[in-house]
Amino acid sequence: MHVVATAGHVDCGKSTLVRALTGMEPDRWEEERRRGLTIDLGYAWTELPSGRDVAFVDVPGHERFLGNMLAGIGPAPVVCFVVAADEGWQAQSSDHRDAVAALGIEHGVIVLSRIDRAPGRVDEVLARTRSELAGTGLANAPAVAVSAPAGTGLAELRATLDDVLAKVPSPTASGRVRLWVDRSFTIAGSGTVVTGTLAAGTLVQGDRLELLGHDGSRSVAVRGLQSRDTSYSSLGPVNRVALNLRDVSAGGVRRGDALLTPGAWAATSVLGVRRTTGVSYTDVPERLMVHAGTAAVPCRLRPFDADHARLVLDRPLPLVLGDRLVLRDPGSRMVLGGAQVLDADPPALRRRGDGLQWAKRLSRLDAGGDLLGEVAGRGAMEEQHLRRLGLLPAADETGHDGAAPTAAAPDGVKVIGGWWVHAPLYQAWQERLRTELKALHERDPLTLGLSQGAARDLLQLPAEALLGHVVRDAGLEQDSGHVRLAGSGGELGAVEPAVSAVEAKLASAPFRAPEADELVSLGLGARELAAAGRAGRLLRLGDGVVLLPTAPALAMRELARLEQPFTTSQARQALGTTRRVAVPLLEYLDSRGWTRRLDAGHRSVVR
Repeated sequence: MHVVATAGHVDCGKSTLVRALTGMEPDRWEEERRRGLTIDLGYAWTELPSGRDVAFVDVPGHERFLGNMLAGIGPAPVVCFVVAADEGWQAQSSDHRDAVAALGIEHGVIVLSRIDRAPGRVDEVLARTRSELAGTGLANAPAVAVSAPAGTGLAELRATLDDVLAKVPSPTASGRVRLWVDRSFTIAGSGTVVTGTLAAGTLVQGDRLELLGHDGSRSVAVRGLQSRDTSYSSLGPVNRVALNLRDVSAGGVRRGDALLTPGAWAATSVLGVRRTTGVSYTDVPERLMVHAGTAAVPCRLRPFDADHARLVLDRPLPLVLGDRLVLRDPGSRMVLGGAQVLDADPPALRRRGDGLQWAKRLSRLDAGGDLLGEVAGRGAMEEQHLRRLGLLPAADETGHDGAAPTAAAPDGVKVIGGWWVHAPLYQAWQERLRTELKALHERDPLTLGLSQGAARDLLQLPAEALLGHVVRDAGLEQDSGHVRLAGSGGELGAVEPAVSAVEAKLASAPFRAPEADELVSLGLGARELAAAGRAGRLLRLGDGVVLLPTAPALAMRELARLEQPFTTSQARQALGTTRRVAVPLLEYLDSRGWTRRLDAGHRSVVR
């Protein structure tokens, strides 16, 4: 299916035209039919001569309902721009033209209606219309003159629409869903139903979606899907769809809410934008209404120059790089112009002068995306966040298994796991960590190094998982929860002679561990002994017992000669040592699985 929105001034015959093309009544309210004035959005559909299905979103033309008109035209990729031949170009025509230009719509048909009332004015009105649309994507759109009541020109219009729709780029059925809600109601026996234009992605019955609404976010389930009064198990783009939702009441969903692929979109209330059409940002009021999709949200505009500004929305919307917005003056109901999102996640303004720096940065960005600039500006960004912001492709072929296509990182960006890090920052992390550890080692050769938490805090890393990569690439070591210089664990500094003395004594009597007072006299406290242990020079057992690292293997040689099982006393005598040493040594051998304790008094060697 293709979706086409109407546009044009009040009472130009838009609804009459849709009625004639489809045989359906687009006006949904009794008041609309009674007054002959479209107030809200209307919907109808038909099949073109080629067999191509097309749905129409009929919008009001009166200036009082400009917000409703923008909700209808916002998600639609194609426009049928109607001008009445007997009335010509009107003020509301200009509002609708400005909306088309602001949204960047490039596909459509110009329709001159009611030619039966002014057959001599067709050329004149068409010339004026083309002149007015010259600065928009409809500048070269085909034009058709019709009289809907008489049926004149309708066949040509259908054929022209067919040709236009054939040239519209195919939407992607893959990736994430963002369905802007334009209607919400209740059906007896079914519950909550919402409608909208599905521009990309695929909806499947049973899907769970995130509903981002006026009152926050919640999870909902797709109970059923319909399009053109027919039920489907799945629907792709572009389609007019009706979703029967579970887990939300009709009152909990409103026009302007959005149904999203869970976790795939970043909701933002602060935007960096570039002017695409309309009034200079230095000449507009601070308080505006921003229209995105079907949403209309009050906002504050802070201009940086004529073409760049910061928008602060009253509520968050799921907007990404490149999205088109319409800015409107809520007081005069005028369309002030269009804006394109350049930054959906701008840095906070915390200090005086930040605004100037941010403005310079914004002026360098473009709607095509600047991965290097974005990553460099933040230092490090999660790949998932880059995808949510539209800087990387979203999901894969189906959009339902959570996978995503790989993307090549630009020069100057290092990809580490799920993080994209600016290469100069990554190098700076390594240098700073090396420098800090060298200074720490010079002050205290016996230090364990920096704890992993301290190292992460030192570098202000955004994720703990990055630390291991920094340590490895910096040529450093991690051990026992600490980061240290490579090879520094074997240096003992001033306590080297004392450790050597203990080693010499144990070499001649491997199981006669020095007493505590002897260790103290040598200047070997707990910290020094721990350093000797890390260096592999001494083995520390419980109760302050210190032996050589070879002692366990030597002990096993002697214990294996004993009649099995053996007692602690027999082990002590075989090793020629005291109970103070024998007990912790045997427990150490038990922990290694070299000996096995059978009962309170017996052990055996594990063979």
